[in-house]
Formats: sequence, C-alpha cells, structure tokens
Amino acid sequence: MSARLHPRDRGGPAQPLLSVDGLVKHFPVKKGLGGKASLVRAVDGVDFTLMKGETLGIVGESGCGKSTTARLIMGLIERDRGELVFDGEPIGGRALPLRAFRRQAQMVFQDSYSSLNPRITVEGSIAFGPRVHGTPKRRAIEEARALLARVGLEPSRFAPRYPHELSGGQRQRVNIARALALNPRLVVLDEAVSALDKSVEAQVLNLLLDLKDEFDLTYLFISHDLNVVRFICDRVMVMYLGRVVEIGPADTVLGAPAHPYTEALLSSMPSLDPDARTETPPLAGDPPNPIDPPSGCRFHPRCRLVEPVCSVADPPLDPIANLHRVACLARQPDSGHSLAPAAVRTAA
Repeated sequence: MSARLHPRDRGGPAQPLLSVDGLVKHFPVKKGLGGKASLVRAVDGVDFTLMKGETLGIVGESGCGKSTTARLIMGLIERDRGELVFDGEPIGGRALPLRAFRRQAQMVFQDSYSSLNPRITVEGSIAFGPRVHGTPKRRAIEEARALLARVGLEPSRFAPRYPHELSGGQRQRVNIARALALNPRLVVLDEAVSALDKSVEAQVLNLLLDLKDEFDLTYLFISHDLNVVRFICDRVMVMYLGRVVEIGPADTVLGAPAHPYTEALLSSMPSLDPDARTETPPLAGDPPNPIDPPSGCRFHPRCRLVEPVCSVADPPLDPIANLHRVACLARQPDSGHSLAPAAVRTAA
C-alpha cells in the first residue's frame, strides 16, 4: 500500500481517502397495475473506509448492491441518506462540491462499448473531460495521446479511430486512459475486466497495478471473480442484500472467511482438480426479495449455521480480529447463538 503523499493530500497518509457512513438508497416500485407502492432496498446502511493508496474489492452476488454503491459514491444517482467524506471533506458540501470531487474521482464501467460515444474519436473521448474542466484543446489532445501510449495503444494508430474499430480490450484501455485524464486520486472500477477474455484480462490487471503505483491511485474494485480480487486487492468487502456482511484484509477474508456467505462464495469457485468437484450447491435458493428482506440476519434463510436467534436479531458489523469485521451472530460474543464465543470479562 502506497504511503506517499499526493500533491492534493489534505490529511496525511493515515487519514482515509473515502469514508462511507450509513449509505442508503431505496428505489420505489409498484406491484402490478395500480398495485401498492414498495421500496427496493438496494443499499441499506453501508459503512466502510477506503485508505489512501489501497485497493478495496467489493464482492457479492448479482443484486447485492455493489454497483449501486459505486454509483452513489460517484454521484451518478442521488443517495437517500448517508454521509460521504473524501479526504476529510463532505462530498457535495461547500468545501468539496460534486464537480470538484469528480476531478479527483473517476469510474471505469463494465461495458467498454456503451461507455464511449460512438461518434467521437478515441482521442476526443479522452480529451473531453479535461476540456470540460478548462484545459485548452491542444493541450488536452496532447495529454490524451500521451495517455494512449501509457495504456499500450500507439497514438498514431488509435487516436483517430472510433470505438467500433477497436476490440473489447482496446476499448477498456481507452476507458482507463479517459479515467486518468483528469489526474484523479480515486478510480472506481465496476466489473472493469469481467467482459474480457482471460489473456486480455491479465494484461489489463497488470496495467492497472502499474498505473496505481505510477499515478498514486486508490482503487475501489468491484468484481464477481474472487481470483481477480485475490490478485489485485488489499482488502475485501462482501455485500449481501444491500448490506456489508464481512470486511477485512484480502488474505484473511478469502483465506479464512468468518461469514457463512463468504464461505459459500469461495466454495462456488470452479476447480480444475477432478477430485475437488462440487457435488452439492454451496448455497440453496435465490437471494430473498430486496423489497421485503427477511427479519433478523438477512442471510439466515440460506445459512448453514442458522438458529432461531438468527431470524430475530440483526447482527451488527463488529470486529472479530484486527481490521476484520463480520456481521454474524455465530462469530459475536454472547449473541445467543450456540457457536458464539464467550465474551472476555475484565476485572473491575
């Protein structure tokens, strides 16, 4: 993890770059024609911090709230509640308006084609952001060509091309170059390599690691591929049904998971070893309806450790070890679960 000070650093390397507290987003829906209005609890109280120079991975099943969380952070959709603090300043506040925040935070999306304007050349797409923020056209074009070269695309060949003339891997390199055009501090990568074949994926991942060191970047990396997360991330956050169920160092969470849902995700990874084939599914059933989530622990209808207390008590995201937090009654002292460890008593 990088400890260097960024030129725009206000709080020193020990202060989190991004703090998310109580983030909530509910989408209103109606059940059928003239039906009762309800709420989809896409993100329902998410808390985490992103340290300067680290890569935090967010994993979970489709619909768990990963991408919605990223879009809320970037201001692409409006949050219902919650506080977002970037390097000590509230995002959207007087000291850090959204426009100023977006000079320091950029996003790379999953679909490399729809992310680019089909009527604008590659160099035009990369130069567009700096020009909007006041950079002269000639200088913006020069910087766009330099970034193309940095992401491995020859400027003389690729700068005048249009998105449909590029492969998927080349387009994603263009999107990465465009994200770097404003010299950001935070880059949010939403399934940025999931649409690429494995050989191209490895090249792009290595490129991202090189760029992180060269440009002093901090990554928020969203993915469903746990092998990719293990390779690139310093810490991992596991989401389920709009909430964080486990967060900690990547080696700990992926090597010795404490939450049964994280264990199930790891068990679902395919293996090339014929003796390690999965005979039974690690999880039964689909995720519950986010319109009407289960009471208590939201994972309890599918959990192998479920007990009656799990349907009543909502487990908080509590620490169980250094930098490792888990929302599971079976791991929290005196929670009422039969597997819960005993609380440590101290003498008065």
